[in-house]
Amino acid sequence: MTHLTSLQTDFIESVLSLKPTVATFDCDGTLWSGDAGEGFFSWELEQGLVSKEVAEWARARYADYKAGQVAEEVMCGEMVTMQRGLREEVVQQAANTYFAQGIASNIFPEMHELVQRLRASRCDVWAVSSSCQWIIRSGMRSFGIPQNRILAAEVAVENGTVTDRLIRVPSGPGKPEAIRAVLKSAPDCAFGNAIWDREMLAMSKHPFAINPNPNLKEVALANGWTVYMSA
Repeated sequence: MTHLTSLQTDFIESVLSLKPTVATFDCDGTLWSGDAGEGFFSWELEQGLVSKEVAEWARARYADYKAGQVAEEVMCGEMVTMQRGLREEVVQQAANTYFAQGIASNIFPEMHELVQRLRASRCDVWAVSSSCQWIIRSGMRSFGIPQNRILAAEVAVENGTVTDRLIRVPSGPGKPEAIRAVLKSAPDCAFGNAIWDREMLAMSKHPFAINPNPNLKEVALANGWTVYMSA
């Protein structure tokens, strides 16, 4: 069991004192450091999970995205649809392997503890991420969050084979949209680290900016949201 500092413990208790019944969490940068979605994308190209042609297209497309020529939600969607034609079990196993090797050790201990405590208090905890469904499923196994509480970038799967039909891409305004599709009311607490979480945080009763990027930190401070920096 990881020993938590008094700062970490105080943060957890401050959230629990609100007695939330529903909480939504962004994942990359909020529950762990680093971007599991981008990391898995690069790793699977190196591993040859997709064809050479798809890999070449994906690398060029990602370069355009980094240059600001492809919108965030479009790139997040294409990181999922590029798996079309693959067996889902193969993609999921690859995601499990990558998460264990590249991300698991980066989980913030206080966020892991917070999720456990919230779930123990019967809070309805949801993971909301623009990263692909498979890597978020891998990550949520560590948190005990079931698949039916995951709202990630997702495509339809037919007879075990991945299609290119997008179901959702929860990024920016897409996060509240995905949440409203499954919840009757706004979450009591929401946690995020990036500007793409702004709308999800704004819809919640108690927004928490976790290790926020500078642009989200500016928004959080201007709106009086809680800002938490992990030790």
